Amino acid sequence: MLAQRGLCQADFVVSGLPWAAFTENQRRDVLSSVVAALSPHGVFTYHVMKGEQMAHRKPTIVLVHGAFADGSGFTAIVKRLVADGYPVVVAPNPLRGLSSDAEQLKALLNGIDGSIVLVGHSYGGAVISSAATGNPEVKALVYLAAFVPETGESVQELVEKFPGSTVGESLKPVPLPGGQVDLYIDPRVFHPHFAGDLPAEEAALFAITQRPATGAALGEPAAGPQAWHTIPSYNLISGADRIIPPAAQEFMARRSGATIEVVEGASHLVFVSSPGPALALIAKAATENA
Repeated sequence: MLAQRGLCQADFVVSGLPWAAFTENQRRDVLSSVVAALSPHGVFTYHVMKGEQMAHRKPTIVLVHGAFADGSGFTAIVKRLVADGYPVVVAPNPLRGLSSDAEQLKALLNGIDGSIVLVGHSYGGAVISSAATGNPEVKALVYLAAFVPETGESVQELVEKFPGSTVGESLKPVPLPGGQVDLYIDPRVFHPHFAGDLPAEEAALFAITQRPATGAALGEPAAGPQAWHTIPSYNLISGADRIIPPAAQEFMARRSGATIEVVEGASHLVFVSSPGPALALIAKAATENA
């Protein structure tokens, strides 16, 4: 049956291993599974691919949103990436605590087969810096107007390191049971402070759909080794950012040894207002490393 479909045993890589690595009995079991999985059109299950297909498979792009946002902000980016042939995952970011958020992302990454390019916006940058540590499949880190902390640094500490941030005056706290607090960007200032280069109507939608971060998440220091020490990083700086000052972004990017691109005049939502440069940097990271 395999020969009828133009395939031979040497074409296959199974679970990352070449066909020659299997015993005769193991080969028989695999082939039985393949035959059972073949549709009338010759489509394989996810785990069995021709070697040539495996070699040319693009990395999975995992997108991690930050505080005061949700995954819907990546819509335009996702459409373009999918059209370009990339598998894409938009990761849920609970925004409850840096260590717990990173653990949840780490679990998600462990379930992805093949190479990964991990992309974080804002607070999401701190999350990916921790979650990627020790995962050999993460080939590149891409920071979009994002925090790139060193061990022991918090997002709050970094945002206060340079002048120019309006985040402190923009926050609207909502007390939670147990003494914790959820933080939102006040919708009245969301447009000028968070998304100044977007049309007012679009910024209003982002203000309405934003998800809060806890005060604990923004104040929790990064723990353990940070992945940017060992994984190539790429950093897109938003040149008119009023949440993370451009000087702070540049400081973190240069400290991490990142490949740097700057979008002059861009707000904190640079990947929404300027998706082209964001996509180009993600593609560069994927092409050079995965």
